[in-house]
Amino acid sequence: MQGSLGKSTGLGLALASALAFGGSGVAAKPLIEAGLEPLHVTWLRVVGAALVMLPVAWRHRSLPARRPALLAGFGLLAVAGVQACYFASISRIPVGVALLVEYLAPALVLGWVRFVQRRPVTRAAAVGVVLAVGGLACVVEVWSGLSFDLVGLSLALGAACCQVGYFVLSDHGGDTEDAADPLGVIAYGLLIGAVALTAVASPWNLDWSVLAGRADMHGARIPAILLLAWVVLVATVVAYLTGVLSIRRLSPQVAGVVACLEAVIATVLAWVLLGEHLGTAQIVGGAVVLGGAFIAQTSAPKAAPDEPVATSVPAAADTDARALGGPRRG
Repeated sequence: MQGSLGKSTGLGLALASALAFGGSGVAAKPLIEAGLEPLHVTWLRVVGAALVMLPVAWRHRSLPARRPALLAGFGLLAVAGVQACYFASISRIPVGVALLVEYLAPALVLGWVRFVQRRPVTRAAAVGVVLAVGGLACVVEVWSGLSFDLVGLSLALGAACCQVGYFVLSDHGGDTEDAADPLGVIAYGLLIGAVALTAVASPWNLDWSVLAGRADMHGARIPAILLLAWVVLVATVVAYLTGVLSIRRLSPQVAGVVACLEAVIATVLAWVLLGEHLGTAQIVGGAVVLGGAFIAQTSAPKAAPDEPVATSVPAAADTDARALGGPRRG
């Protein structure tokens, strides 16, 4: 009963995280169209969230001494790595192609669990990944601007690998007595990510006057500072908090597939709020992604052949698998 309740809570948190992350684009795009560089919006997003979480970091000030590798990995991979690789990739290849490659992360998570942690994965999780990736190809209409650029594709794949780090690191040590508090991990991850992004974003060239004006959102003139507040508070702070907590209640592979809904949510919100109309293929693709996520979330991690089959989320999350957290996304 407790396992079922924990999984239901985890699924709700995963959906909330996908909704929060998916809402970042509709707020960020008007800022970019108003004159801000994409990388500057990303820097503002991460730095703003880091400042919001600063009191939490102070409360968990002993955490860097206890888990320096975990915090460094989360900040460099889950925060800075995904953002930097993604924005670098879309400067060379179409956005749709970059998104599709980045959201190969759930499949890579399954590979990590199967071949690195040496844990069997359920057929439902594998089928869910295949459906989600295929549906995403339709959502982003990958065929509409396909071009081969080895560097661009490599950068997008780098973003996917950083996504894997996000899911695995978020799950790291979650069931041990000395588990790192997820709030502390997020707070220090954002701080480290902010420092790393400062080195590549050149924020001293940022046009601060844009934030004092208004940005156009499908005919509506919205104060730019309000859009930035949404990106910082909801699309970053809330998104990371609910995302990490969901992974600790589900599993990296299941949470990864549910996270594919982020692209569907972003597309639908852009349709409603920005007037970017959906085609038939995108609607069908979104339905396929939903189906894949539903199939994957009904699965439970499989036990190794010599271990009892897990019947609940806490039982399935064995200590050895949790302790192998290693090298994700925003």
